[in-house]
Amino acid sequence: MRDPILGAAMITAEQLIPYRTTSIDYTETDRLKEVYTRLRSERCPFYLTAAEFDAILSWKLHGQYGRQAGIRPANIEDVIRIVTGAALSVSHPDEDDEVELWLGILGSLRGVGVPVASAILALVFPETYAVIDFRGWRQIFGEAKRTFSVADYKRYLRAVKRLAAELGWLVQEVDLAIWEYDRSRGER
Repeated sequence: MRDPILGAAMITAEQLIPYRTTSIDYTETDRLKEVYTRLRSERCPFYLTAAEFDAILSWKLHGQYGRQAGIRPANIEDVIRIVTGAALSVSHPDEDDEVELWLGILGSLRGVGVPVASAILALVFPETYAVIDFRGWRQIFGEAKRTFSVADYKRYLRAVKRLAAELGWLVQEVDLAIWEYDRSRGER
């Protein structure tokens, strides 16, 4: 379907319904969301430890996790706590500006670009944020893309939020369903 505002070959909400809980990562994703929800209520200000940060990297990167083995040690415990604490404490009245600040600050950690930063946001704030990757982009916009800017993320997030509102799901749930829909089609 062609979206008149985004100009996208957009997946429909109806197409996503069967994929809400079928992702190969669904159980682990749910577990991680529960962990970070609990930690958000226990820590003020909220931050991630090195182990919690590493769990997100492992979840997001899957088979590519090993490729970051050389740079991960540069993200020492204190740096991870300070950077994630600073990023996740920033508040701005304009949501676009806020997400831009969060992505920028999180991006100061080694190996964290927009996709990994978006994974942190999606697990910590699943009601509001999604993970950007090539599978989601392909299903939302009908085009191949492997690198993403902050502007790309904001565009993707607007489209996913629209689907979330239509379905009554968390933004992260919609994103995971899109990911599974694409994966189930066998496309690389």
